[in-house]
Amino acid sequence: MKKLLFSCLFFTISIITQAQLRLPKLISDGMVLQRNTNLKIWGWAKPKEKITLKFKGKSYKTITDVKGDWQVNLPAMEAGGPFTMEILGNTRVEVKDILIGEVWFCSGQSNMVHQLNIHDVTYAKEIAEANNPQIRQFWIPTLTNLQSPQNDFPNGQWKSAVGEDVRPFSAVAYFFAKKIHEKYQVPVGIINASVGGTPIEAWISEQGFKDFAMQKAIIEKNKDTSYVNSLNRKAIPNNTPQAIDEGLKNTKWFETAYTPKNWRNINIPGYWEDQGIKDLNGVVWYRKEIEIPATMVGKSVKVFLGRIVDADELYINGKKIGNTTYLYPQRRYKVPADVLKAGKNIFVVRVTNNAGKGGFVPDKPYCIFSETDSVDLKGTWQYKVGLVFKPSIMIGNMGISAQNQPTALFNAMVSPVINFAVKGFCWYQGESNTGRPHEYAKLLPALINDWRNQWKQDLLPFLYIQLPGFMDYNYLPSESNMAIVREAQLNTLSVPNTEMTVAIDLGEWNDIHPDNKKDVGERLSLSAMKLAYQENITSSGPIFQSSNIEENKITLLFSNIGSGLVSHDGEVLSDFAIAGEDKKFVWAKATIAGDKVIVWSDEVTKPLYVRYAWADNPVNPNLYNKEGLPASPFRTDK
Repeated sequence: MKKLLFSCLFFTISIITQAQLRLPKLISDGMVLQRNTNLKIWGWAKPKEKITLKFKGKSYKTITDVKGDWQVNLPAMEAGGPFTMEILGNTRVEVKDILIGEVWFCSGQSNMVHQLNIHDVTYAKEIAEANNPQIRQFWIPTLTNLQSPQNDFPNGQWKSAVGEDVRPFSAVAYFFAKKIHEKYQVPVGIINASVGGTPIEAWISEQGFKDFAMQKAIIEKNKDTSYVNSLNRKAIPNNTPQAIDEGLKNTKWFETAYTPKNWRNINIPGYWEDQGIKDLNGVVWYRKEIEIPATMVGKSVKVFLGRIVDADELYINGKKIGNTTYLYPQRRYKVPADVLKAGKNIFVVRVTNNAGKGGFVPDKPYCIFSETDSVDLKGTWQYKVGLVFKPSIMIGNMGISAQNQPTALFNAMVSPVINFAVKGFCWYQGESNTGRPHEYAKLLPALINDWRNQWKQDLLPFLYIQLPGFMDYNYLPSESNMAIVREAQLNTLSVPNTEMTVAIDLGEWNDIHPDNKKDVGERLSLSAMKLAYQENITSSGPIFQSSNIEENKITLLFSNIGSGLVSHDGEVLSDFAIAGEDKKFVWAKATIAGDKVIVWSDEVTKPLYVRYAWADNPVNPNLYNKEGLPASPFRTDK
């Protein structure tokens, strides 16, 4: 009986709590509202409850519907603030510090996720000087839903670009917003919905897939939780128990009392598969005595270990300094003042790799330094294998990763925003679709049309970033999935009211997350100024328009030439390839002739096709306009 009474009481309290006047997480202290457009303010309360909203000296009244939903429409307003909003029902809610300005919805995968905090060495000055309460970000946590669109987030809040609060800002979105704020002197709000490693399909609504039969079928299947659970249960790996890492038995290999025996030489940086260790997934220990000057002892000291594939633990003189659990972050560790000593110090790095090449990524910083001293950590170390992983056998399929499923991220991370007025969209994504690049030509326009339909504005500005260069340089003309995705992005300019930011020159061959986020964000702001704010500026580098064949040469015409075409480095134009009917491409000579580029090769007497910067990571794509913006990669043999 007591249990029953308690259950009834709990049920009653739950109903009362749910029926209290409630606002979505987006409508909260510090929010930025879009200027010069009609606004919606919405929330939940008891069914048929009278609601009064007071804002800027005016009152707006409504009544909740039978479900308890309510909405108030506000007229367009000029930029300004801060303001306070009061919402009255059976209870009262106050929203403070509201600004009215520009709101941009920023989304994509990891390069839109990457926070200033991750790039805090490159942007140390920007972080230290951040003091702009009129630039704000609402960071949406990673959420998925396979069943249906959601109406709110479980948590989230607006933060200003002031002090340490700027660290979680998306670096690209921050530099974009900073330029917009500086140009127009109005508040700028960023709503950031981004998840690393996710395909574009996850961000499109079910309605957006009306012309995609395969995705529609997957969405329908995924709504059945028993189906999804059964797949994930079948995917449980048949893991053979692993042995214990030899370096963690008895005397640990990182301890100063340990005497190394039978260790071999190896170089840092570099992958162990390239240095005599064949196809090893497991744990490899690295060890070296490093000479530290007396002037570095007792000081504020940092260690840079570049990037390591996959996970690492750093020990100095037997003490653990830091660790990272996956391959992408740059390794930057602070060394406590009592660790180092003058003279020889024992550095030990335990590296764990699960697949592919393991070790230290080349062409990254490897050093230990203070304000006055620096010691290089590159060179010959010693290594010993601590553990070799036994292969795991998966039973049946691989299961379902919810964040990679069609519409899963839209349902949870986009749907709750669609009532919130925005100026436009910023999109940085595509790496996760390079395995199926041809589909991207249909999926990106589908995303744009879908989001515009969701916001019920057919021409909302849509800005997107073309993928930068990444992976090994290829010094021969070659095929490239990344180039095909870039081509799909280029062709999407045919969708009305879109602008593409070219970033081919801003990548790093060894890092899918290049450090230069500022130039990306600032170039993106040029796209916004041109498209959304109708500025008469050159917002992009040259874009291929047409070609004309004359004897053994092909003449190329471009738009967006600005003040004229140039070779960015003053050298001859490079990364042009040419082919005849056989489509066997060879490197071509190219020269600028006024507003045209003429391409030819003595090896191809009857040319038909040209490609430019057609590679995963073109070596030196140096065609720019005089405004300093690079030409987009392209091909004429579509």
